[in-house]
Amino acid sequence: MIRHLVLFKLNDGVERDDPRVLAGAKAFEELGGLVPELEFWECAWNISERPIAYDYAINSAVADQDALRRYLEHPAHQAGVALWREFSTWVVADYEF
Repeated sequence: MIRHLVLFKLNDGVERDDPRVLAGAKAFEELGGLVPELEFWECAWNISERPIAYDYAINSAVADQDALRRYLEHPAHQAGVALWREFSTWVVADYEF
């Protein structure tokens, strides 16, 4: 199994209630039910007020490298990434467990 973690940081001046952010969060909330390769899917807003904290997180799992590739190439994933690209930056970690 591969764990796929993504942490998003909203760009300066962008708030959670921005319509673009709301659309991006909705797209990722729905993604878990759209991509068959996803064996585990959760996403949520950060609740910490620490200045080093990121704003939004995705925690997911897929079976193997091929499943990860198919997930990353899936049109629904690509559409969500395109939305988030407009108002955030992110870091990713993929590891086997």
